[in-house]
Amino acid sequence: MTRKRYITEMGMGVDVHGSNYTRAAERAVFDAIHHSSLNFFKALGKHPDEMEIELLIGVPEPELVDKAVVASALPYGSVVVSVAMGGLEIPGEDGADPVVIANAGVVVYLRD
Repeated sequence: MTRKRYITEMGMGVDVHGSNYTRAAERAVFDAIHHSSLNFFKALGKHPDEMEIELLIGVPEPELVDKAVVASALPYGSVVVSVAMGGLEIPGEDGADPVVIANAGVVVYLRD
């Protein structure tokens, strides 16, 4: 079976207080997937659970993201999460409590 790329979505998420990288990443995924409605499954004879999803997350400190929690933000399909250096951290006025900004790329494949 050949794997074909069908969807590429992008999103941004922010954690304003608490420096929670996982929360910022979840919000980026939410942003990416909630601006579209996928209506092609029936036409292709597929079910949303058949999606193979590559979830790409960019944050300043990749090791602070809980991949399992972020993957659970996607309601269908099998998910592989990769976290890389990216996003942005805006220091707080006193140097503490930075704003964390995460970027997400959601790439969806289906097999023929």
